[in-house]
Amino acid sequence: MVLEFEKPIADLEQKLQEMKDLAQGKSIDLSADIQSLEEKIKALKKETFQNLTRWQRVQLSRHAERPYALDYIYEITQDFIEIHGDRSVKDDKAMIGGLGDIDGRSVMFIGQQKGRNTKQRQERNFGMANPEGYRKALRLMKMAEKFGKPIVTLIDTPGAFPGLEAEERGQGEAIARNLKEMFKLTVPVICIIIGEGASGGALGIAIGDKVFMLENTWYSVISPESCSSILWRSWDYKEQAAEALKLTANDMLSNKLIDGIIEEPLGGAHKDMKTMSKTLKETILKALAELDKMKPDKRIETRINKFCSMGVVNE
Repeated sequence: MVLEFEKPIADLEQKLQEMKDLAQGKSIDLSADIQSLEEKIKALKKETFQNLTRWQRVQLSRHAERPYALDYIYEITQDFIEIHGDRSVKDDKAMIGGLGDIDGRSVMFIGQQKGRNTKQRQERNFGMANPEGYRKALRLMKMAEKFGKPIVTLIDTPGAFPGLEAEERGQGEAIARNLKEMFKLTVPVICIIIGEGASGGALGIAIGDKVFMLENTWYSVISPESCSSILWRSWDYKEQAAEALKLTANDMLSNKLIDGIIEEPLGGAHKDMKTMSKTLKETILKALAELDKMKPDKRIETRINKFCSMGVVNE
């Protein structure tokens, strides 16, 4: 999958491959030309990805090859054990969670999971959790608290499922309860937006001591398309909506809504998952080391004060 703004890079990469094939097949020395083209591609990549618009970052956050929650979890943990069900309705496959070891330390991971193909997307409900998904997440959080395990949430959702059946089973109540209970958790809580962070669907597992965003992700009360459809009665103005919403990691950090930005490999997380996973792991371990120094009461107080200070305006 090549995004519109990536096409000039893709064209050069295709020429580079053709040049390499020609050099190998005809035994021609094209090393100087190949090196020159490689440097040109690298420079173009750097220029392109340093100057992405907000809408282009939204597109990148949705890239079909972008790593999902389970991809990261299996990469950075040993012996991950997934835990299922909310013990009330069913097991919501859009919300996953379980215990995994990071360098010998057991951590409770919770996250939204999308699918790679049509069948998986339907099974995972496109990463849109039902109330039972949020109740499963809360059950796992309480389990982690009981056994003194830190919690890491990986957020990637276009929003909570808006279906009638979800509302009938108490979607709003489930998310609201998660917000309330996450403020009071006595164990360290780290929240990381790895893709899309839309509305209450994201916020339902995003109340933490540390909240991070990957470089090419977004976090907003509404998606650009939905915003465009409300304001202009059309999706055609989604790019303008993205600019107005100020939903990128840089925007969130400048408004003091997150604690940090996790740098992605050049071209996006999907270009080098190994490096991205390593960076993610280092960020988690560093944050845990910092949070471990604080007493539970102090962590809770700091967590509450941080979120209560958001949006406060002094006139």
